Amino acid sequence: MTLPYDKEMATTMREFEKLNEKFFKGLENMMGIQDVAVATTPKEEIFSRDRMKLYHYLPIREDRTRTPLMITYALVNRQYMMDLQSDRSLIQKLLEEGVETYIIDWGYARPMDRYTTIEDYIDGYMDTCVDLIRKRHGVDKISLMGVCQGGTFSTIYTALYPEKVKNLVAMVAPVDFHTEDGLLNIWARTMDADKMVDTLGNIPGDFMNLGFLMLKPFQLVLDKYVGFMDSMDKKPIVENFLRMEKWIFDSPDQTGEAFRKFIKDLYQDNKLVKGEMEIGGRKVNLRAISVPVMNIYAEQDHLVPPACSIPLMDHISSKDKQMLSFPVGHIGMYVSSKSQRKLGPSIAQFLKERDQ
Repeated sequence: MTLPYDKEMATTMREFEKLNEKFFKGLENMMGIQDVAVATTPKEEIFSRDRMKLYHYLPIREDRTRTPLMITYALVNRQYMMDLQSDRSLIQKLLEEGVETYIIDWGYARPMDRYTTIEDYIDGYMDTCVDLIRKRHGVDKISLMGVCQGGTFSTIYTALYPEKVKNLVAMVAPVDFHTEDGLLNIWARTMDADKMVDTLGNIPGDFMNLGFLMLKPFQLVLDKYVGFMDSMDKKPIVENFLRMEKWIFDSPDQTGEAFRKFIKDLYQDNKLVKGEMEIGGRKVNLRAISVPVMNIYAEQDHLVPPACSIPLMDHISSKDKQMLSFPVGHIGMYVSSKSQRKLGPSIAQFLKERDQ
């Protein structure tokens, strides 16, 4: 006669054996992966200055947009999130659609870079790259796509240099920083940026990462790794997980003076939408933006909530403007299957329709 507790014990032992088998298979997968390839789409370096590099992606179609696109990513993470893996690559999608594409790689700040300012990034590096691409293609204007903080930079650039920009694509880009929807926005208001920069010089990337993880500690720390344990016996999932981890913890330090101004002028004083922000002694007037604008935001974004991005449309004078949203989070915008099918083709269609 088999007692009930004997059946329960047998079931428990079978589940334990399966878990044990999955765990050791996962370890085998982990040990067998030396490194994971990221940013595999072929490209060529066409310009460099200091830490910055400008890359041109090699075209895969003969028929391409006459107006080239330059992508500007945030300073806080690496731009290869746009090309994390071949089957989930916004860059690859743009090339497949025939968009002539460039991207800025900001590189890694060194201690000597602590005095690099936002003006250096926008009036210096970005403007130099724009002029180089204009000359290279024989055009007066190029299209800009800015992502996250890079979207803020691209918006500012378009306001300051409207004669050089044909179209603007802002993706999960913070513009109105005084929202109660994002914990990051609330935290930054009380941050003593002066003391941080005066003490540390550059702001360590590890410090920034810790802050981002603390915004959603359960989901970004505990839940993520528990979920991974459940699938670690599948090698493709392990490789995808490692690619994401590689990107997340590949965080450059933030140059001190650029960090100081970004926190104080934007997160704390919200000067951009107030028309009070100055770059190189010039006021940034968002009403000076009259070019076609596509504003893309993530509906579940905890870093740049929709209330941070949507107001861009109210502060520009463009008549040709549209918004596009996806039911994903900040990172999901680039890698989620929900956005992969539509994001690249939508951006390409927007640019190609205005390419003549």
